[in-house]
Amino acid sequence: MTFARTLLLALTLAALAAPVRADDEAARLAKALALEPGSVVADIGAGAGELAFALAQTVGPSGRVYATELDSDRLEELREKAASVSNVTVVEAQVTATGLPDDCCDAIYMRDVYHHLTDPAALNRDVARSLRPGGTFVVIDFRPGGLLRLFKVEGVSESRKGHGIAPADAERELGEAGFERVKLVDPWLDRLIGLDLWALFLRERASQSGSSAPPGSP
Repeated sequence: MTFARTLLLALTLAALAAPVRADDEAARLAKALALEPGSVVADIGAGAGELAFALAQTVGPSGRVYATELDSDRLEELREKAASVSNVTVVEAQVTATGLPDDCCDAIYMRDVYHHLTDPAALNRDVARSLRPGGTFVVIDFRPGGLLRLFKVEGVSESRKGHGIAPADAERELGEAGFERVKLVDPWLDRLIGLDLWALFLRERASQSGSSAPPGSP
């Protein structure tokens, strides 16, 4: 990759990280998932942990937030932050496994992560393993478009058509792992032109209770 393309990618990714108050988005996510004191939720690919630690305040000391990461530096950063709270557990993940316990979570989400998955089938099955019956899985991501079409995430399917993923492609892959759509919120969050986030709410088919939407509303 040339220096110019590298610089362009860096600037584009910086735009994706344009300031958004984590506690504001966490409040919206908590409402959409009907999280309350005692709830257990997992953040797959938690990054610096902004959302995870904001949600930890929602679920309170009787609840728990699992924050998973692959990157060793991120893991160290998360563990340092978690040392000062009682209800955040940092988990080292693998490319094809979350590292979460079985049937541990009322809800699991990933934000700006799904489009990086190189083996989505394996990871999606592993997410299902960790969801409690009736639990909700939320994928929050963005479509490939604009400058992002110039860049491809190494190791992902050619069908992604650039950096990002369309909701329909994510839904298809998740359907193959036994999930079905509860609803799509599009846009979920307005960031910059062409970089808006969408949020896909899903449940396992065998766990569907007949409702058309998860508790609460975004």
